[in-house]
Amino acid sequence: MRMISCTQERHSAPILAIFNDAILNSTALYDYKPRTLESIVGWFKVKEQNRFPVVGVEDDAGELLGFASYGTFRAWPAYKYSVEHSVYIRRDHRGRGLGSMIMRSLIEEARKQGYHMMVGGIDVKNEASIRLHTQLGFTPCGIVKQAGFKFGTWLDLAFYQLIFDTPADPHDD
Repeated sequence: MRMISCTQERHSAPILAIFNDAILNSTALYDYKPRTLESIVGWFKVKEQNRFPVVGVEDDAGELLGFASYGTFRAWPAYKYSVEHSVYIRRDHRGRGLGSMIMRSLIEEARKQGYHMMVGGIDVKNEASIRLHTQLGFTPCGIVKQAGFKFGTWLDLAFYQLIFDTPADPHDD
């Protein structure tokens, strides 16, 4: 297995498949309808325009097994040092340590880019993701009760954050 930087040309279809499996079969995404290939093209464009990495792990045959990325936490200027991330592992490869591998790479990218805080929104019943984030040093920072409604039930959204010692010279502008 190897860590890679995902590209639109090579990874749009496998990323789409992983996203759509999460949408249809889990509460990892509070989305109802499968995404389209066109939406993934737009997603990659936003990542590229903002220099947000999309990191992944491939097996020896070059198949994408999982990926992670981050993006804007909130759109106001004072949040410029904060990012919100997500990580997804292909269903048949969960529980093998890939999430930790991918997240460590993503965390390193956030530090290199001078971000100060990374936050993830996790469904409170997603014990595997909560365990992963806790093991990586993320701490709980709040729960939004009944934030979503999916599969006929209200969903509570927990936030977990990791604070870095970066940037070296933060400033208002």
